[in-house]
Amino acid sequence: MRRIVLDTNAFLDCWVFDDPAAAPLKRAIEAGEAAPVRSSATDAELGVVLERRIFRLADAARHALLLQWNARAALVEVGAAATLRCQDPDDQKFLDLAFAAQARALFTKDKALLATASRARRLGLHVVPPHAAGSVLVVEDRLA
Repeated sequence: MRRIVLDTNAFLDCWVFDDPAAAPLKRAIEAGEAAPVRSSATDAELGVVLERRIFRLADAARHALLLQWNARAALVEVGAAATLRCQDPDDQKFLDLAFAAQARALFTKDKALLATASRARRLGLHVVPPHAAGSVLVVEDRLA
């Protein structure tokens, strides 16, 4: 099963906003066709973001989302920074996680992360928006 990384906004698209464009990604994860990974750094960011008032999540709902994500996504220890660098230091944690976990894809809509896509691809990592999950995961199936 291929390991994947979701940045915080891709997570929100899947489990908070129920964005139809992210539905193939969410389905692949829920069906066990892709194995999401997380790190302590990505967990910390997600926790802070979910507390924002704009989402109007009750404590119980936020707690349930985090519990479900923790059960669904494997925790990976990130020992070193990835050789591939992101222009936005706040987003580097997602690349670090992807390379530490030997993930095949990083799903994001973040411009700084997407700017790494061609360099990442040469290193075996697809950096793509959530709506591209169907095509990326199908390509990975053919290569497996």
